[in-house]
Amino acid sequence: MITLNINKKNYRIEADPNTPLLWVLRDHFGLVGTKYGCGIAQCGACVVHLDGEAVRSCVTKISRAQGKKVVTIEGLSESNNHPLQKAWLELDVSQCGYCQAGQIMSAAVLLREKKNPSNQDIDDAMAGNICRCGTYLRIREAIQLAAKEAGEF
Repeated sequence: MITLNINKKNYRIEADPNTPLLWVLRDHFGLVGTKYGCGIAQCGACVVHLDGEAVRSCVTKISRAQGKKVVTIEGLSESNNHPLQKAWLELDVSQCGYCQAGQIMSAAVLLREKKNPSNQDIDDAMAGNICRCGTYLRIREAIQLAAKEAGEF
């Protein structure tokens, strides 16, 4: 039996410790905001936070998550009012939306580490997240807007 703390709630699951966290989140706990993109940690659609670190849940074993805090897009904010979520909506960043949860989760770590990131900081931090619709400029603008709004709190 493995105990996981996901979005501030404890869950118990009987599963192979090598099971990817992504499938436990989606298939066992119904947290489907985290998406499957490539399965080899190359696209970023499955990014979640593990003790504050952005990780690719498609290759992160649940045994690694035991005893740590997992945060998914559903747990980023109580009422979808995180500055990134608000900026994403204000600037209409999403096109198909498939990669956006992973984009936002990666950007959240960036903004926690750098309150006022430069364009280069953003590009470097987001380089591992693929948007097949090509909304990279809007993603960068939304991160900049969120940084500005977060600084005003």
